[in-house]
Parts: sequence; C-alpha cells; structure tokens
Amino acid sequence: MTHGTDDPGHGNSVAAWTTVGIVTAAFTIGTLFFFLDNAPVVWASAALAAVGPVVGYALKRAGYGVGGEKSKSH
Repeated sequence: MTHGTDDPGHGNSVAAWTTVGIVTAAFTIGTLFFFLDNAPVVWASAALAAVGPVVGYALKRAGYGVGGEKSKSH
C-alpha cells in the first residue's frame, strides 16, 4: 500500500471541528429535550443541526478549511 502526498487532512481544521461541535451540541440538546417533552426546543435544535454544515462551509470558503490560507496546515 502506498501513501500519496495528497492526504486531505481527515478534516482536521477549524471549519470541520466547528461543524462537528455545532451538530453534536444540537443533537445532544435535541435528545435531552425530546425526553423532557419540550417540542419547541427539539425543533430549534433540529434547525441548529442544519445550520452547522452551513457554518462549516462558510468557514471553509473563508480559508479555515483543510489547506486553507488561514489554517495551520497551510
């Protein structure tokens, strides 16, 4: 097996970690309030989970993605 030099970095960037953090927090909050029977907070957490990838994409476009000009791997 050969290892190429075009390693994508496995998502180790500010954009990726921010996306994962937002989505994880949203699912955690949504799960907790689902069991507490609070539907408005569950729906708000679903909306937050949908916003996570949008924030990640915006950060990637701003240069904080893998190989971006503002990332530490640049």
